[in-house]
Amino acid sequence: MGKHNVNNFSDIEYIFLDRDGVLNRSLPSDRFITRWEEFELLPGVAGAIARLNRFGRKVIVVTNQRCVALGLCSETDLLALHERLQKELALQGAALDAIYYCPHDIGQCNCRKPLPGLFEQAFCDFPGANARNSVMVGDSLRDIEAGARLGMRTIFIDNAHNGGSRSPDADRAVAVASVVARSLPDCVQRYFPLEATD
Repeated sequence: MGKHNVNNFSDIEYIFLDRDGVLNRSLPSDRFITRWEEFELLPGVAGAIARLNRFGRKVIVVTNQRCVALGLCSETDLLALHERLQKELALQGAALDAIYYCPHDIGQCNCRKPLPGLFEQAFCDFPGANARNSVMVGDSLRDIEAGARLGMRTIFIDNAHNGGSRSPDADRAVAVASVVARSLPDCVQRYFPLEATD
């Protein structure tokens, strides 16, 4: 990927999103969202996803969910939470094309970001997707590193701008990311043109 394309997102067809801190409000770093009652969709997120849907972009979530490995919830609980998320988004005219999650603990797999396993699975399931036409949007260094390692453009969501907690590695993530946005709605408004894809 040439450096001249790093800030141009007009050719992006697949938007990979982290979950916690991008779609919903994160809990403090030592806590995990394990029930729908703890899940708070961030303002404007459904509208931003609906806009991407309307213009033919595929929206795919890739999320580390270590809470399963720690025994704080089951995979069934996690799938139920994601089903509720899809229903909530549908009420607002939005949809996620897929949700991929890593349920493992640190060092136990190839799918925990920043490792590439979740993306490799998505690239198999969506044969048109590749590093050149995809972008990773996340609020942590591991999100940005995951995308960058694959050669994807990356957008760092700096939660300090929307009242969220700033990740300890935010300065490094800002330095590594292609660009920075304040939130997912800000990201979509700034970087994705209102044009339908063929």
